[in-house]
Amino acid sequence: MAALFGARVRRLRTAAGLTQAELGDRTHVVSTRITQIERASGAKPTLDLARALDAALSADDLLVELWPYVYREAFPDWSRKFMEYSERAVAIRQYAAHVVPGLLQTEDYARAVLSVGRTLGSETQLEERVALRMGRQERLGTPDRPELWVVLDESVLRRPIGGRPVMQEQMARLLGAAAQPHVTVQVLPFDQGEHDVMGGSLTMLALPDGSESAYTEGAHFGQLIEDPHEVASFALTYDRLRAAALPPLMSLDMIRSVMEDKHRGAKVPSRSERRRLAQEQLQQSGGGRLRGGGRRVPGRRSGP
Repeated sequence: MAALFGARVRRLRTAAGLTQAELGDRTHVVSTRITQIERASGAKPTLDLARALDAALSADDLLVELWPYVYREAFPDWSRKFMEYSERAVAIRQYAAHVVPGLLQTEDYARAVLSVGRTLGSETQLEERVALRMGRQERLGTPDRPELWVVLDESVLRRPIGGRPVMQEQMARLLGAAAQPHVTVQVLPFDQGEHDVMGGSLTMLALPDGSESAYTEGAHFGQLIEDPHEVASFALTYDRLRAAALPPLMSLDMIRSVMEDKHRGAKVPSRSERRRLAQEQLQQSGGGRLRGGGRRVPGRRSGP
């Protein structure tokens, strides 16, 4: 991808009748930097430089659109493949053990999460990663958006990443996202005890061809699983997690309570009590009987 990016820059520069030095002047870099980009040698271009090159060469956003693929080459093969699958998935099911999933993060929350990684080399790289993460969220607003089902461990709500104002904004973002017809958010409370994905996170991806893959992730590692038998096992694990979680309506109530700092030390109702209360909420809002983790049966959304 870096070679493709460089070839496009060279072709556009030649068509514009510019030397490497002239293009460097227009983008505020030395000519040797343009040489490196065109030859796909040295450091990869930053997002800001891709934008500057695009503007200087009147590329109509071609270089900006290519940049994320160039950037991905800095990641391991399994990570790049996971990103590719995520962008094509028709349904995404996630269990998040420690932080809000990237698709639902606010910019400030994402910046706080990404700033503590071991792989950052500069402030510029941090901002590039934040921009890329925000860019991936744009798909949630497109016609081919995936069905998104997220189960958050209660610790995700309790850990004040970025400070209280950032968390307030983040929880408001969760509530707003959950109001969308293609997004479901549940919370797995502490009182559920141990489970099969303790210490890490799990993502299930359903692709347009009907195949599925699983992705497990810890603090400094990740693994993409494509073997059908293993994927089926992880799918069952995910179904157990969302069955143990609070129903969607009660989950949103819990998020609001934490957001308002009213839930600290409160007693989480038993599972039978949750179902009874959730049934009452559904009836009050005009819903029907519960199915599985508390979703309505009439008019339920398609998806996982």
